Amino acid sequence: MQYPEPIAKLIDSYMKLPGIGEKSATRLAFFTINMDQDDVTEFAKALVSAKRDLHFCSICGNITEDDPCEICRDKSRDQGTILVVEDPKDVMSMEEMKEYHGLYHVLQGVLSPMEGKGPEDLNISSLLKRLQKNQSVKEVIVATNATPEGEATAMYLSRLIKPAGIKVTRLAHGLSVGSDIEYADQMTLFKAVEGRTEM
Repeated sequence: MQYPEPIAKLIDSYMKLPGIGEKSATRLAFFTINMDQDDVTEFAKALVSAKRDLHFCSICGNITEDDPCEICRDKSRDQGTILVVEDPKDVMSMEEMKEYHGLYHVLQGVLSPMEGKGPEDLNISSLLKRLQKNQSVKEVIVATNATPEGEATAMYLSRLIKPAGIKVTRLAHGLSVGSDIEYADQMTLFKAVEGRTEM
């Protein structure tokens, strides 16, 4: 037996979300059908509003309602430091920490030959133009994930930026607070030893 077309379309729509397979999509579709009409309407409005009202900042590439974004407009932030991240979620994570007060640049991904993502597919050229235009930038902190693609992207950015005389640093990687050495994998231990600090 096939589902009625509206349910089938809803299931197909949910399956377009990352990590949602057919069973999860079916469960979400039936949950949505059982929701109160007002809640469904608000949910639909939120989806449309997010797609219609949000765009990427023309300076840093972060997601925003206003262009430039609030962070780029804030002159009280450290204008000499730019932290480069993979996507807007990373900006939110760093901001929640409340310890970093510089600027950001969002790449919108990482280099990934397997997925056909090269430098031209990322927000790299705007970073280079930004560095040429803004002579007050003294340090670029590369905060890509500790994956092979993240590491390759970090190395690529370093080779592009260093010749301009700008300091390029990388976020430290290694053992997380509260973890046991015996359970850490070799790469984590290697990064922990490599990134050791003086006491």
